[in-house]
Amino acid sequence: MSCALAGLPMIIKSNLPEKPLLAYDGDCSFCRLWVERWKSTTGDRVRYEPFQQVASQFPEIPHEDFSRSVQLILPNGEVFTAAHAVFRTLTFARGHGWMLWLYLHAPGVALLSEWAYGFVARRRNPLYKLTRLLWGDHFERPSFVLTRGIYLRLLGVVYLFAFLSLYTQITGLIGSDGLAPVGNFLQLIRANLGAEGYWRFPTLCWLSSSDAFLHFLTLGGALLAVLVILDVATLPVLILLWAFYLSISTVGQDFLSFQWDALLLEAGFLAIFFAPARLWPRLPGDTAPSRLFLWLNRLLLFRLMFSSGAVKLLSGDATWRNFTALEYHYETQPLPTPVAWYMHLLPAWFQMTSTAFTLFVELFIPFLIFAPRRLRFLGGGLLILLQLLIALTGNYAFFNLLTFALCLLLFDDAFLSRWLPHRLLRRRFGVETARPESRLRRWMTAPVAAFVLVAALTQMALMFRVDWLPAPALELQQTIEPFRIVNSYGLFAVMTTSRPEIIIEGSNDGVEWRDYEFKYKPGDLKRAPRWVEPFQPRLDWQMWFAALGSYRGEPWFASLMFRLLQGSPEVLALFASNPFPNAPPRYVRALVYDYYLTDWAERHPQGKWWRRELQGMYFPVATLERKRSAPGI
Repeated sequence: MSCALAGLPMIIKSNLPEKPLLAYDGDCSFCRLWVERWKSTTGDRVRYEPFQQVASQFPEIPHEDFSRSVQLILPNGEVFTAAHAVFRTLTFARGHGWMLWLYLHAPGVALLSEWAYGFVARRRNPLYKLTRLLWGDHFERPSFVLTRGIYLRLLGVVYLFAFLSLYTQITGLIGSDGLAPVGNFLQLIRANLGAEGYWRFPTLCWLSSSDAFLHFLTLGGALLAVLVILDVATLPVLILLWAFYLSISTVGQDFLSFQWDALLLEAGFLAIFFAPARLWPRLPGDTAPSRLFLWLNRLLLFRLMFSSGAVKLLSGDATWRNFTALEYHYETQPLPTPVAWYMHLLPAWFQMTSTAFTLFVELFIPFLIFAPRRLRFLGGGLLILLQLLIALTGNYAFFNLLTFALCLLLFDDAFLSRWLPHRLLRRRFGVETARPESRLRRWMTAPVAAFVLVAALTQMALMFRVDWLPAPALELQQTIEPFRIVNSYGLFAVMTTSRPEIIIEGSNDGVEWRDYEFKYKPGDLKRAPRWVEPFQPRLDWQMWFAALGSYRGEPWFASLMFRLLQGSPEVLALFASNPFPNAPPRYVRALVYDYYLTDWAERHPQGKWWRRELQGMYFPVATLERKRSAPGI
């Protein structure tokens, strides 16, 4: 393989091939490997033959040229060699012409490309071994039809859980008699922002804020999610799903402000451009997924994981820096599982090792997303392992399932097909008969991809407090912020080291007080932590946040106490039980306790999972009877 620079090609006049012919060294394993890759890219538009079989047909080309480098022979007689031949060969594949353009027009690219070609050519044997090590047996251009099919179905499952979870809670949270009514929220926006409010708060609830419409959005979203799972009209359905979830998230206020809500909206938006453009499943065959949006999804996964690690260090939190964070985490996280009780009892050295592992996976493993095939698989496996460990010890709604789905995009069809029957792959997913993405669709989606990329990189820069960002990038970020297309991420930047819990009580006489038991958050000391993911009890979660501060910073909390005094059925449905089934109590109050997980010595004799210490009053005694004085504690 030579180091010839770009210039005038050799011209031959005899035995011209009917279509472009690339002659390579058939005795070179490294050459055969790359030729298989190029074949999978160019298809039958280029003919590939070992020079040992075709060199005699072209006596004008010296035999030593064949042995030094690949030779591309065009039907018009032009002959190109080395890197120039490679780049020109790839022009016969869609979307690869930019490489030849750079080679011919960008200063220094031709010189650097030919030097690199020669460097590799002189080290073919060791590089062949390295390539096989990093890429495995499948070095041809990977396909992601099966990957996309599984990912979109899992995304449909996530949407289904998200909407069904909301359907059971929506009226108690933001309904007309809920804790933060949508109608009041939108009326306030309209009064303060006027017409600008429609852009700043994009939601279909501007059409109607009734409880019936909220049920329409949530139940309708669940039904649409089923269509995605069944692969029916996936692209238009994904548009509706995104619009429905954005609508609810916009008006959900504190109850839909979680990072997985933002993650679902961002992933859901990207999925619109990643999905096949058809109404019914094609049997067999489909168009290949967009490589641009495959990489944007991977970039989303990178941002999610790397940001989660970076914020832990950027916050300056001592528990992350001295590797003691997990000594507190299992006890103080919002909704622990039963496994968390056992994990909390493990020795300090294990907790420190686990903390170091978490930081390692979040800070370093995400870079493997951009690595060669086998390293990317290793990175995907470790990221999935972390999600499984998190899901075992804490209830984080659909976050772990959605992150797992994004991790699947790191694996190609050749890997995933090992786990599914061949007939299912061929008929259901059309892996073997997928057609290339159309040029029209690439041109239509490329501006959206560029738009998302700029916004994503800007968001990453803002996380690291970069202050020299271009004004247009910042304006773009602010413009799209209401639509949650690109978001910031980073869970548990500061580890909570104690667990205050709010216990709400009601009374008819101010002497005997009864607890309002929540469905999932700690309350009864003998009740074990429960499994609830991927369902999210959003009031239980908000109670965890409220306990970290004052009720004055949580406007919905006073509304909660008021609804309990009213006996609101919608709000009471958010609780495990109603201690006043016949009539609402005269008084309500809220106390705050510090909760601690018990150890073996306390758990078995007493049957207690928790112990607690009273800290004081969280919310003062309240009543609806204006003339009656409120009793003390």
